Amino acid sequence: MIAQTDPRAEYLAYRDEINRAIQDVLNSGRYILGTEVQAFEHEFAEFIGARFGVGTASGTDALYLALRATGIGPGDEVLTVPHTAVATVAAIEMCGATPVLVDIDADTYTMDPERLQAAFSARAKAVLPVHLYGHPADMAPILAIARQHGLAVVEDCAQAHGATYGDKQVGSIGDISAFSFYPTKNLGAIGDGGLVATNDPGLAEKVKLLRQYGWQERYVSKVTGWNSRLDELQAAILRVKLRHLTEGNQRRRQLAEQYNFGLSHLPVAIPSNKSGIGHVYHQYVIRHENRKDLQAFLAARSIVTLVHYPVPIHLQPAYRGRLGDVGSFPVSERAALEVLSLPLYPELTESQINSVVQAIADYCRYAGC
Repeated sequence: MIAQTDPRAEYLAYRDEINRAIQDVLNSGRYILGTEVQAFEHEFAEFIGARFGVGTASGTDALYLALRATGIGPGDEVLTVPHTAVATVAAIEMCGATPVLVDIDADTYTMDPERLQAAFSARAKAVLPVHLYGHPADMAPILAIARQHGLAVVEDCAQAHGATYGDKQVGSIGDISAFSFYPTKNLGAIGDGGLVATNDPGLAEKVKLLRQYGWQERYVSKVTGWNSRLDELQAAILRVKLRHLTEGNQRRRQLAEQYNFGLSHLPVAIPSNKSGIGHVYHQYVIRHENRKDLQAFLAARSIVTLVHYPVPIHLQPAYRGRLGDVGSFPVSERAALEVLSLPLYPELTESQINSVVQAIADYCRYAGC
């Protein structure tokens, strides 16, 4: 079987380092907000080119706390995209705010700046672009439009650790950003974890307060807060993996190029990589109009694929009728019917990539596509 992703393979690659890091934490007796968390916050912020990092319990919490820190609350609107993980919209609603959806660019699957300009209302307070699949959103026009309207820019970087836009890494471009360390991410914990990054000391301090009940003094809440702490074990594991992230991202790019070469003559759409962009291929996503049949064909050959994501946010049962209807966001709706994430992770072999390419070629001959 060729897995679509395999967090265990990464653990095995760095097992000795990870096991030592875990043992050191266990021996320390300090398991919450200790030296490992502090060190990881500093190291990760430095890696992406931000001044401050604040660890959280999950990527969803990171988004929520980033939004709260910028003052988002009931009655406010936050502009984001319908083609994303539901966590993006869930975090907005956790703040009591209202998501306003903006359709995506057909090539990059990220927020379309031309559609953003038309989506503002007087209640809009923030823009939340998503760097999906490892390809950054087009931040220059998004920032320009947001500044024109006086809005905060909160980057959703859950799928883009190490991705670059021009000479900057994502997470250091907007006012504040959120990362997820879910195990399958380019930088993944062995469990949940997240981080908020910013260059603004005031925002960083707000997030630190909010992540632990609003405490500035222990057991005394200065503001109403939350409990969202990155634990020492996960921070120690992430410190090990961070040392290998650049190498892992480069390996993803190499494997993506192999896919590109093998699939370029087949009737499937391969990922875009815009000029000036450093794609980190969290997912290698193709498109095919008969996605369901292709996926079933690959599964019969023990090739596991996934769909990121099968239903746009506005058409999911929890949101249908509140954020839009069928036809409201046609680019996202079509993408949801056609996208397919092929196997991709640094430990995948060239032989396995060739097997996936050959299987897709065989499907195209079989189906006459």
